[in-house]
Amino acid sequence: MTTTDDLDAELRALESEVAAEPATILSTETDKADEQEIQPARRRLPWRVLTWRDVLAIASFAAVALFVTAPLWLNLDHELRDDPQDQAFFEWMLAHGARVLTDGVYPFFSDRLNYPDGVNMMANTSVLAVSLPLTPITLLFGPHVAFNVFLTGALALTGASWYLVLSRRFVASRAAAWVGALVATFAPSMVSHAGGHPNIVSQFLVPLIIWRTIELRTPRRSVRNGLLLAGLLIWQAFINLEILFMTAVGLGFFCAAMWLVRRRANPGELRPFLAALGVTAVTTLAVLAYPLSVQFFGPQSYQGLAEFVRGFGADLGSFVSYSSRSVAGNDAVAATLSQNPAEQNAFFGWGLVILFFGLLLWMRRTPAVLALGGIALLFAAMSLGPRIILDGVDTGIPGLWSILHSIPVLDSAVPTRWAMAIAPIVGIVLALGCQRAAEMVRSQPHTRGPVRVAMATAVVMALVPLAPTQLETVQMDPVPEFVTSGAWREYVDDDHAVVALPLPDSSYPDPLRWSAETGHDMRIAGAYALLPNENPQNPADRTAVFSPPWRPTSGLITSIRMGNPIPEITDARREMTLADLRYWNAAVVVLTPQTRDIEMLRTMSELLGFRPTWTGGVWLWDVRDLVDDPEARPAAEGDR
Repeated sequence: MTTTDDLDAELRALESEVAAEPATILSTETDKADEQEIQPARRRLPWRVLTWRDVLAIASFAAVALFVTAPLWLNLDHELRDDPQDQAFFEWMLAHGARVLTDGVYPFFSDRLNYPDGVNMMANTSVLAVSLPLTPITLLFGPHVAFNVFLTGALALTGASWYLVLSRRFVASRAAAWVGALVATFAPSMVSHAGGHPNIVSQFLVPLIIWRTIELRTPRRSVRNGLLLAGLLIWQAFINLEILFMTAVGLGFFCAAMWLVRRRANPGELRPFLAALGVTAVTTLAVLAYPLSVQFFGPQSYQGLAEFVRGFGADLGSFVSYSSRSVAGNDAVAATLSQNPAEQNAFFGWGLVILFFGLLLWMRRTPAVLALGGIALLFAAMSLGPRIILDGVDTGIPGLWSILHSIPVLDSAVPTRWAMAIAPIVGIVLALGCQRAAEMVRSQPHTRGPVRVAMATAVVMALVPLAPTQLETVQMDPVPEFVTSGAWREYVDDDHAVVALPLPDSSYPDPLRWSAETGHDMRIAGAYALLPNENPQNPADRTAVFSPPWRPTSGLITSIRMGNPIPEITDARREMTLADLRYWNAAVVVLTPQTRDIEMLRTMSELLGFRPTWTGGVWLWDVRDLVDDPEARPAAEGDR
């Protein structure tokens, strides 16, 4: 087999059904002396043909996805243990998508959350490309079930997509494609994010984007290829822009490296590539210009993440450790090496790290493999954050991110997640390594036994400890009958909102699920969402925070819920509470049974001057008379 100039053979995306069997991606002209015997060309299956091996492989990805998410399906009254707030948030987003289709509401902004200020949907991962197609499921079975479909389908489709692209365009061996797709789909970082971020594990478009980007170099097809890639980019933009950005960065470095290597031997590739890329850029920007303008300049937009989030870096020790979502993992160890269970992005384990670098060394004559290894190292360096941490100890050494984190666009990225982008690279290199081993067995039959045993042993030792475990779930608080029965409609019209105690935030996201249950008919005050910081001491600060700006009432109730003592209730506090209720245009204040509910009930009763009624599983204060009458005032303690 030739090892010279065969990027076309390895990453072929041409329409011909006859292609040389790919083995190595690329080598330079100086490697001609090392050429092996040229393998005979063989007929390759077109995209539309699925063999029984393909069906079995695709079914295996669906089976693993169902295994990982089974606790959610077997217990529909449960929620994710480690990240219930994001689950509630995406259930709310799924209800928003359904409302866009059924009621024709504006898709990029909503006032059904964080009333009256609202939420910028484009700046909050609206997942419209998923929520719109899932509308029938959301309407028929509710947003909770739709979330399960979203998460399970994201994993299964990502695995199938990687397998089909790898097996059709990168390697000839179905087994090699299956192993590579397995790593790219169920790496510890992916299973970690499956615990609350279905938008991040929805990477089924990534392999297609990679394939169509490489296809841009095909001559005389610039418009067609440019439009196809633009369609994929636009689609991905409405799933998750962060994954799209990481993919674009990786592809940019890869294509630049390949051009440097191939520019003399293939000078005719650059012009069609740039022409098609121009079509892609113009089309994508034309379609996304308005949504992106809303995201970055529209109401409730923000400018970069909070400083503490931009400091979330991967612990250097985590790269050779095992995550809590792997069979070899340990919860206590993983907790010391990551910010939270959903951000265990760099846990590859010793076995896979050694195998990856071993494959790079073995295939070092292949520039594309070396380029992939270089990109992986770059992403690893970026993921370390502004300061390098080793086994939980700050080394004091500045990381690469220390000079990148303030750059526009990059200031909205979480550095540790760059490690997550390494998993697809590892999957591709592993697939190419398995393919190389299969070719060696065919070309050198006397090595069949040792090569097969060595490769199988290395793959098993690297991947078995990383086998995913099932997601952890806990019983969730049910949506109160006050909401499910529609009793809330007796109090709340389209000009008023429901105020829950405490107001929804990362520690109490339940009201988001209430709003989703009503199909967004019910507005709620407060939010768990990315919103601009409104710091009176620094009005220019527009970085993102995960909840609305502090208000006296929400701050007081949150403090009490956290276990702090109830302060003295004065007339000044009553006036501030009334001002807050009028700001939220509240119709009712509701409190569900929960931790320190008696203390919160007593405090709100003191603030309003009357006690609540028990209605439909909630304590309810009807505050319409106080809010709508500008002359009304809460009753003082001596007047009750």
